[in-house]
Amino acid sequence: ALSTLTGCGKSSPGQLAGNWKADGILPLTVTYRDNEEESMGLITKVKYESVGSDVLVTYQDGLMKGTTMRYTMVSPLIARSPLITLRRLDKK
Repeated sequence: ALSTLTGCGKSSPGQLAGNWKADGILPLTVTYRDNEEESMGLITKVKYESVGSDVLVTYQDGLMKGTTMRYTMVSPLIARSPLITLRRLDKK
């Protein structure tokens, strides 16, 4: 019963919350909010899970539906995945 209730609730991005700039081939601005990710004007429903210094982002719809990206929080200002490095825009 607990897992059913958890699935219906708010999914917080935790340490990943806020605005980020992606380094690399395609320099995107990405925003992580409760239950969603926004990039290139597209808002995608996501689910977040924190595991140690990692934040797992699982896409619930869109092109990446069913895909999970793992971001390792290197510092409060830098998050890395195998594909990109994110640098925080809204300094905390």
